[in-house]
Amino acid sequence: MHNEEPCVAEFVRRTDAAMRAIGRTYEIVVVSDGSTDGTERILRELHAAHPNLRGIFLSRNTGQCNAMYAGIQESRGDMVIVMDGDLQHLPEEIHLLVAAMDTGHALVSGSRGRRQESLVLRRIPSRIANWMLRRVTGCPIRDMGGFKALRGDMARSLRLRPGHHRLLPALVWMRGGSVGEVIVSAPPRFAGQSHYGLSRSVDVFFDIVMLWFQGAAKSRPIYLFGRIGIVVLIVDVALGLWLLYDKFFRGEALTGRPLFFVVVMMFIVSLFTIATGFILELLSDAVNTVGRVHPYTVRERVGR
Repeated sequence: MHNEEPCVAEFVRRTDAAMRAIGRTYEIVVVSDGSTDGTERILRELHAAHPNLRGIFLSRNTGQCNAMYAGIQESRGDMVIVMDGDLQHLPEEIHLLVAAMDTGHALVSGSRGRRQESLVLRRIPSRIANWMLRRVTGCPIRDMGGFKALRGDMARSLRLRPGHHRLLPALVWMRGGSVGEVIVSAPPRFAGQSHYGLSRSVDVFFDIVMLWFQGAAKSRPIYLFGRIGIVVLIVDVALGLWLLYDKFFRGEALTGRPLFFVVVMMFIVSLFTIATGFILELLSDAVNTVGRVHPYTVRERVGR
């Protein structure tokens, strides 16, 4: 939550009631992303009546993804439900995600039906972004953002960077996790103003491009850049042989032809591209080693 004072009490009341109806042990983790209104004061007051409520207050506004990441890392459950605090995700529909998770999925996404948001500012950009994500990652989920349920161990193992909160199904899918989807409601905000506008679509586009790059050629930069470099080099060699043929059999000068300079530039580009692949490969390995990131997730262990 960021400055969601009008929504806090209603969100906690309805979420607590929905979880008690499900009948499982639970906690409600509310992250205040540097709120400057009465959000945090209300959470402190609500804790007395709702012992399962936990408030995580961030020192400053860091953005939705970082706030979500903090909440996931603070969570302790076998299952993690991720939802917004403005009640556009209905607590009364949490049971739909839980039931789908019980079938064995690593993630279940709530696909918003009959969205009541602006067609131009929200729905059309969202459809385009979701289509691009399906094409880039192969993840079959129709609605990547919003209401989600994840296996707790999977959720806490993810290293989310800014923008990744929109890509959770794709991230889990790319790690080999099973994903599912259920239809959920998409009511208007309970109160307050939306923090998003059309400018977010540009950010989403770059997030998708970055995700494609990370997942291209099985997360091996040398495979991607190496193949590009080899293709450029093959074309360059073919053009070079053509120039040599013209020189020795037709007597045409090499340096007087624009194609000669194209061949030289393509050769440099091919070497640069292959070298970039090697450099990124080393950097990727270093980052994974330092961050202790594994390219897989163990679903189950038998025995101690």
